[in-house]
Amino acid sequence: MEDYARRFGTSHPDGTFTFTPVRQGSIVALLCAGALFGSLIAGKMADQLGRRVGISVSAFSCCIGIIIEISSTTAWHQFAIGRFVNGLGIGSLSVLVPMYQSESSPTIIRGMLVASYQLFITLGIWTAEMINYGTETQHSSSSWRIPNGMSFLWALILGGGILFLPESPRFAYRQGRKEEARNTMGKLAGLAPDSRSVSNQITEIRVKLDEERAGVDTKWYEIFTGPKMFYRTMLGIVLQAGQQLTGANFFFYYGTTIFQGVGLPNSYVAQIILGSVNVICTFAGLYVVQRCGRRNALMFGAAWMMMCFLIYAFIGHFLLNTGKSPETGGNVLVVFSCLFIAAFAATWGPLVWAVVAELYPARYRAPCMALATASNWLWNFLISFFTEFIVSDIDYLYGLVFAGCCAGLFLVVFFFVIESKDRSLEEIDTMYVLGVDPITSAKWDGSKLLASADTSSRTLSQVERGATAQRVPTRTVEE
Repeated sequence: MEDYARRFGTSHPDGTFTFTPVRQGSIVALLCAGALFGSLIAGKMADQLGRRVGISVSAFSCCIGIIIEISSTTAWHQFAIGRFVNGLGIGSLSVLVPMYQSESSPTIIRGMLVASYQLFITLGIWTAEMINYGTETQHSSSSWRIPNGMSFLWALILGGGILFLPESPRFAYRQGRKEEARNTMGKLAGLAPDSRSVSNQITEIRVKLDEERAGVDTKWYEIFTGPKMFYRTMLGIVLQAGQQLTGANFFFYYGTTIFQGVGLPNSYVAQIILGSVNVICTFAGLYVVQRCGRRNALMFGAAWMMMCFLIYAFIGHFLLNTGKSPETGGNVLVVFSCLFIAAFAATWGPLVWAVVAELYPARYRAPCMALATASNWLWNFLISFFTEFIVSDIDYLYGLVFAGCCAGLFLVVFFFVIESKDRSLEEIDTMYVLGVDPITSAKWDGSKLLASADTSSRTLSQVERGATAQRVPTRTVEE
């Protein structure tokens, strides 16, 4: 935007203003750097303040960063620092919100509700692009201050609104507030607090908590040394990093610049097209996460995105970069960019948040989700900062890097991710502890589990060690 470039860009003798790769990368990437640190502190905040208060504090941190941004006049580093502070809150929220959703949702719709986190990210991107389109022709500072200042409204709604909602029932139970947990669980499921379904879930939570308290106090390094925890911690880190390594934010951060390069008359319109595809297909993603398995959807999405990036890279390099058929090549790039966004929005966008939120036992959930989400923001930062440098050297062949990452992610899901659809968080924990084969995990029947086996995440179970045990009937609280 004209006023933004004049205030924060580098002037040239001909009266134009541009951004060097370092300056542009810093402004874009410092938000991701702040989010990296914010996600790391979110786990401790979640356990100390609770999920609900932690979300409120993080949202108001965003408000402070936004004030620093829109009060900037000519110092680009002030604007960048504001994005860093804003990022602290955003990174913390990216851990706390999916955690709150997963711990509060009824099992049957948990995946869809956690995936709605990604849906509203896409709605936010689309809203931002519409506001950008509406203000980009203005010549005053309102062209960029309005889009940035609007973020304050959403942070205020979230920070204040969450205080009117109940605490996560699983966190409340672990704090000794058992009746509050039971009442909240019943209310969120639309059931009576003493119903059979609520009693069964409370029993599962109690059993897991009793198993955990039978051991010594938890140490932070047990997220790596606990039984099966290294496997799960690293899997979460890889999946969250993989969400960035699919290359989605390459289009969202630099899409305007990309489409200017292929000669489109108004690159803001092209961004709105991508944003609209993103929103519409994320609705499809809610259907996928509810009806289809996590594994199949993630593998299909990775294969589809790999194909799109291969075509993007070769068309861009051999047609656009050489000056051959720029109009045709530009149209092909836009089409396959849309096809890529469609695949990402329906699979890796919403599903990764759902899978990672379900991946860990309660005692380790906060630090593990913080570490996994930090890896997402780390790669977000690296991609946003170094993209300008890489593209200037290898042009559109940069797409081959993301295509290779998508191929690797397909294999990671196939060999390591357990199917968790329609299973309680406690049942998923048991599956990982027992070492259920991910390839056949969709057919695993938890009802046949030897009930006398210790399936806590701290102690290796008898089943895991090969010991035999007799089945002991379990009883619900009602029974």
